[in-house]
Amino acid sequence: MPRVLWKGAITFGLVHIPIDLYSATDSRNELDLTMLDRRTMSPVGFQRVNKKTGKDVPWEEIVKGYEYEKGKYVVLGEEDFRRANVEATQTIDILAFVDADQIPMMYFETPYFLTPCKRGEKGYALLRETLKRTKKVGIAQVVIRTKQHVAVLFPMGNMLVLNLLRYPDEIRSLKEFDLPAESPKAAGVDSKEVAIAERLVESMSEDWNPAKYRDSYRDDIFALIEKKIKEGKTEVITPPEEERPEKAPKGKVVDLMALLKRSIEEKSRQPGGRKNGKSPTAKKHAPPKLQQHRQRAS
Repeated sequence: MPRVLWKGAITFGLVHIPIDLYSATDSRNELDLTMLDRRTMSPVGFQRVNKKTGKDVPWEEIVKGYEYEKGKYVVLGEEDFRRANVEATQTIDILAFVDADQIPMMYFETPYFLTPCKRGEKGYALLRETLKRTKKVGIAQVVIRTKQHVAVLFPMGNMLVLNLLRYPDEIRSLKEFDLPAESPKAAGVDSKEVAIAERLVESMSEDWNPAKYRDSYRDDIFALIEKKIKEGKTEVITPPEEERPEKAPKGKVVDLMALLKRSIEEKSRQPGGRKNGKSPTAKKHAPPKLQQHRQRAS
């Protein structure tokens, strides 16, 4: 079972659905490479070093500080970040519902899976079914770590998915780039070329099947690693230790029908309120770590 990254609740109107948030991506399939000193073949780590003493600083002694003047800091702990806005750090607050195809793909950033906590199952299923039937997605705000994100919440099978979105000012303006003219004619493209290109696209069109695609480059790297092991081109080193983050709190759910009715009533009373609309295979004697990578990839 994956590790819970964040506990809180989805809110829309007066409805409160307690949930657990999990990373939707799996970084275990990345190449786990250790930095080495070429001269001694000793591991080189990302050191947390005190700039005055030059000594390593353990994680438990590290705090965050905001430099408000040169050399002067306001120290902020985890409790300070929560206390700044308790509700924002514990809720995925849905602000509006929109058609999914209105969001340009370049805005999508990081996906997370959401699962219901105890007593949140009914509200979770209700929201999931409503999004499916209305063909809408929820636009929400959520604080993860120390940053507030705008996000989109949508159903995927039985799962609710939260995908963080980039803010408009995080995306470069197209005006910064030298591009061909928007008009095909002005760009020197004639209609016959477009027609042939369209035929090529049609001939290559198919249903989306993510299982068809894999990281063949990584497979080639592992094949090269296995070859080097067989040839005895290896070094004995001591790998660095891994760190483990912590966990966090829960919520509660009430009468859904009453909350939905009250939410609609409150929206209708608000001025300007919104109305509802419409590669290579694994070898038998590969080292255990390589075998694990192969199994995760397949």
